[in-house]
Amino acid sequence: MNSATPFRKSYDMAGLRLLMTVDAVGGVWRYAMDLAVGLRAAGMELVFAGFGPEPSQERRAEAEALGVLEWCHAPLDWMLDEEAGLDAVPEVISGLVEKHGIDLVHLNLPSQAVGLKVPVPVVVVSHSCVVSWFAAVRDAGVPRSWEWQARRNLEGFAAADVSVAPSRSQAALLERCYGPIRGMHVVYNGSRLSERYTSGEPFVLAAGRWWDEGKNGHVLDDAAGAFDWPLVMAGANRSPRGDVVELRNADHRGELSFAETVGLMSRAGIFVSPSIYEPFGLAALEAARSALPLVLADIPTYRELWGGAAIFFDPADPIALAAAVNRLVADPALRAQMGAAARERAALYRPEAQTEAMLRIYGDLCAMAALPSER
Repeated sequence: MNSATPFRKSYDMAGLRLLMTVDAVGGVWRYAMDLAVGLRAAGMELVFAGFGPEPSQERRAEAEALGVLEWCHAPLDWMLDEEAGLDAVPEVISGLVEKHGIDLVHLNLPSQAVGLKVPVPVVVVSHSCVVSWFAAVRDAGVPRSWEWQARRNLEGFAAADVSVAPSRSQAALLERCYGPIRGMHVVYNGSRLSERYTSGEPFVLAAGRWWDEGKNGHVLDDAAGAFDWPLVMAGANRSPRGDVVELRNADHRGELSFAETVGLMSRAGIFVSPSIYEPFGLAALEAARSALPLVLADIPTYRELWGGAAIFFDPADPIALAAAVNRLVADPALRAQMGAAARERAALYRPEAQTEAMLRIYGDLCAMAALPSER
């Protein structure tokens, strides 16, 4: 497993055409757009292949400002009950590779590599998956009806030229679930959100897809009744499949735009993430760039990324969460100290480091495939 430290930029990728798969449901969109800014600056030409529910007009415009957006009207693996729903995915991707003269393929779901026959290198990035979600959230394997998910992801990793995880903790979890993965790299996510200082208003902020059991919204909502400051929760509590998580003690604002969520981060006094499953956690990084003190679930990913720069709590214990929040509420000096520590740590997760790491991976593949990496 390779180090997550920034690589030196070794290859001129100007003029190469990259196809990147995206979706508008989870954090992949923010990851893809932030990375795309750096790749464009390096001279790459981008084609985004969208899967799953269609994006908002705002998101369409964001992608189209960086490259070509092709929405494929094909499903995401975790939204399906039957594997047959993915049968058309390889043909869709290979068609776009041919249509746009693509030099490299970057897939943000390992399952999308299964059955894909293209004459160019393929990178898969595993931001999350059903199998590792069940391992982390329920300490169990997938249900029998979803065993195809494990097999398909394993085949996808094997089919790729390189696999990438966003943290060492997630890479270790993936290899616990699937066994050794050939060509696994770790590349930390980065955020292009500008550094700022929150105005520190007396409320606690949390942001996430609260319908996802892995985000642990019910424990947060239970704890909020004992917070000395009100809790604002940004993010949907109804899943694309119709599942709902009831929130009774928080000020739930629903699904907000990125700009609206960042606006709350620039005002809040404390940021909380109770997630049980978090392969990286962009929301915590974005909050830290606003110098918000972080109260985070004590899970391997957050310890890896934020150890010494956050206050941790047992994610199964709402009383411990409330105590951690109220400790900060009662101590302005501690809030300032932890906010400064979070902002300092956030500087390690620079978008430039992420871009350089991915360019190194792309460049190595270009060299091996004898593609024209020097133009």
